[in-house]
Amino acid sequence: MRNWTVAEAKAKLSELIEQALSKGPQTITKHGRNAAIVVSPEEWERKLKRTGNLAEFFAASPLRRSGVEITRQKDRPRTVDL
Repeated sequence: MRNWTVAEAKAKLSELIEQALSKGPQTITKHGRNAAIVVSPEEWERKLKRTGNLAEFFAASPLRRSGVEITRQKDRPRTVDL
């Protein structure tokens, strides 16, 4: 992944886009700190794609059959002075 300054990115936008398409994500820095990352549309879609849902995640958890039992306390709620 190549680092580009904002000035370089402005001056060479076409090259920046080509690099993102052919070589992967490109980082743009501002004042020496990461400011943005340019990625190809395919990379962006891949990262956005959701795999499964929360129920499937918990069902696949290795802790599911760990034998840990969690019990809920049945104490009354504490009182709070307002």
